Amino acid sequence: MWFVYLLECSDGTIYCGATNNVQKRVATHNAGYGAAYTRGRLPVELIRSFECASKSEALKLEYKIKQLSREAKLKFKR
Repeated sequence: MWFVYLLECSDGTIYCGATNNVQKRVATHNAGYGAAYTRGRLPVELIRSFECASKSEALKLEYKIKQLSREAKLKFKR
């Protein structure tokens, strides 16, 4: 099982990624070992995650979400 996740960084920006373990990946980001983008914007908070059937499906969804505007991404916030 793969997931696409959205994080809100401490500076209010939105980060999107794909993983097979959301909780572990968010913890990795918050420990400063995630993507370079999030390292300088800690802490991050999980906005939403989407379950995908495969890694391929997750990467395609991640790409589509990354094309959205910030305002559109914020609409996923619960």
